[in-house]
Amino acid sequence: MKRVLVTGATGKTGSLVLQKLRDEPDEFEAIGLARSPIKAEELFDSKGFVIGDIKDKSSLNSAISGCEALVILTSAVPKMIAPPAQGQRPEFEFVPGGLPEEVDWLGQKNQIDAAKQAGVKHIVLVGSMGGTNPDHPLNRIGNGNILIWKRKAEQYLIDSGIDYTIIRAGGLLDKQGGVRQLLVGKDDALLNNPPDGIPTSIPRADVASVAVRALTEPNARNKAFDIISKPENAPDAVATSDFASLFEQTTAGIKDEVNS
Repeated sequence: MKRVLVTGATGKTGSLVLQKLRDEPDEFEAIGLARSPIKAEELFDSKGFVIGDIKDKSSLNSAISGCEALVILTSAVPKMIAPPAQGQRPEFEFVPGGLPEEVDWLGQKNQIDAAKQAGVKHIVLVGSMGGTNPDHPLNRIGNGNILIWKRKAEQYLIDSGIDYTIIRAGGLLDKQGGVRQLLVGKDDALLNNPPDGIPTSIPRADVASVAVRALTEPNARNKAFDIISKPENAPDAVATSDFASLFEQTTAGIKDEVNS
């Protein structure tokens, strides 16, 4: 049985990952880390949770003790300042202590450092597509440069010496998983030139499945890749079930790839 810590475990995608791990009790012992005991209680009856903060190294050290793997699903979340006036774009901000630099860079760095100190063998990091473009619209939200900080954390993980799997997801959908064909790529090629013009999105449930399977598939080790899905019921699409073959299509996240 592999003991796994899931951070961001009460978020929309993190809770799916934690539940999928717990659905395989012979394979995994899954521990969740969350800041809010209320959310942990609502979603999981607080079972198997550590209440802590990724910016607090002592709570991280306690949570990750004895774990073989870490799945990072923490991310800064922008808040709308006010409903926009007609014809205007909405404006966003980040709560104090919740800036992308603090969460997506320093918070993830803390997690990687704690994992290395604890002897964790594998880290799965769920990030976002778009990181090759400094001018991506997501970077302008709240002037947070969120994709830039995410990319910096990815490089830190790659340099850490710990086996990694970096999953850069397209736009996340609250849709059923397991019914779409998944497509993997590199360097935002799927984002800039999607095949057949399909939407560059993917159900959260499918991202969660990929993250869980990455913990057991050797071909997922030391890989960094983008991932989207074909639309449900797309012509000639076959729902992905062979994750070993999916991971075979991915490549390593080496320095020149990240810094290009």
